[in-house]
Amino acid sequence: MIKDNQKYFNRLHLVVDAIVIACSYMLAWYLKFEGPFANKAEGALTMGFYFQAMYFIVPGFVILYYAFRLYTPKRATRFEAEISNIFKANTTGLIAIMVVIYSFKIENFSRGLVAIFYALNIVLTILMRVLIRWILQFFRRKGYNLKHILLIGYSRAAEEYINRINGNPQWGYAVRGILDDRVPAGTVYRGVKVLGTIANLDYILPLSSLDEIAITLSLSDYGRLAEIVNACEKSGVHTKFIPDYNEVIPNRPYTEDINGLPVINIRYVPLTNTLSAFAKRLMDIIGSLCGLIVLSPVLLIVAILVKVTSKGPIIYKQERVGLHKKNFWMYKFRTMKVQTETAEKQCWTTKDDPRVTKIGKFLRKTSIDEFPQLWNILRGDMSIVGPRPERPQFVEKFREEIPRYMIKHQVRPGLTGWAQINGYRGDTSIRRRIDYDLYYIENWSMGFDFKIMFLTIFKGFVNENAY
Repeated sequence: MIKDNQKYFNRLHLVVDAIVIACSYMLAWYLKFEGPFANKAEGALTMGFYFQAMYFIVPGFVILYYAFRLYTPKRATRFEAEISNIFKANTTGLIAIMVVIYSFKIENFSRGLVAIFYALNIVLTILMRVLIRWILQFFRRKGYNLKHILLIGYSRAAEEYINRINGNPQWGYAVRGILDDRVPAGTVYRGVKVLGTIANLDYILPLSSLDEIAITLSLSDYGRLAEIVNACEKSGVHTKFIPDYNEVIPNRPYTEDINGLPVINIRYVPLTNTLSAFAKRLMDIIGSLCGLIVLSPVLLIVAILVKVTSKGPIIYKQERVGLHKKNFWMYKFRTMKVQTETAEKQCWTTKDDPRVTKIGKFLRKTSIDEFPQLWNILRGDMSIVGPRPERPQFVEKFREEIPRYMIKHQVRPGLTGWAQINGYRGDTSIRRRIDYDLYYIENWSMGFDFKIMFLTIFKGFVNENAY
């Protein structure tokens, strides 16, 4: 039933998209040539000529939407990914239109109309998909259009899967039960019951109207994986595999094909891509230069205050561990009384630390003491956004105590980061901080960086945990 629903839904979705594309194009034409701000003198081409272009633009954009996976099921698809694909498809379409205009030398075809259409189509398509998602989620919460799933294997993966389904009723999943050879029948986890052993699969499949089977075997039972997959595929029911090694494999692993041999990479780091790394570095150079220029009056005033309120240098440098585990000198306004190197290495700052100066307490609370790191960013030691760097002695300590701690050194450390705007800075949980850092590393995008920079204005500067 779900398969039929999805088929009809995709057809309806395609028609809706075609209507949105056509309306965006017609509205763009109106705004360009007939709207209140239109230039009536323009429009050397007739309205009929412009509208005939829709015979190519509408189906062309629908094909692009299909190519950019905009008709995949939306149950657990991230909306951020859908928006990204809408931008990519429309940008590709914009380039294609411009190529056609210049290739066929259609000199009087309005470039302004194309630009307006590009912007309108993105906005209206996103709004329409927001509406569609809301409608689908509304009906799924009411218990309609559910996808019934059977889990094979009781494991941590099974429990995590059930937790996510129960926490997101709008996805429209209903777990009918679990089959497992180790856990006794009747055992219940979050409302989902163990129905029996895996051998019961041969009897359940012909009698049940299942939409999906999820194989959630524990690692110790992976020897039976091929046998269970064969049994499931004979039934014709869609089968998926949820691995029981989340602690080893990240949320978004990526695979390579080596002459037909699939290889799973343990960690996906988008910034290993040369183009992405270049774009981020360019943003860091521009951002740090602008920051140093705009904040120069503040930097001067703070430097004077630090100098006149306590003895010692204005700028304090401290060795930190950065990209590829290379040490660098990180600069800050001095906020503590001058102390020996041995005393400094003994511990980090705690609440009401007597070593902190009066002006230093204010600078730490507001994070103004971090502003000299704009110079570190310009030099290439750091980035505007990234995991905060740590001192070498603590890196050696945490690498042994906290799993995956060293992964943070696969990217440049940052002035601000995803962990910091979520409150994990200063004397807070290092384990939770690393969880946020790893999420940032594996899910990096330029948009994510801009989001963190924007939120830093409201959440990152003033923090109760900064001593």
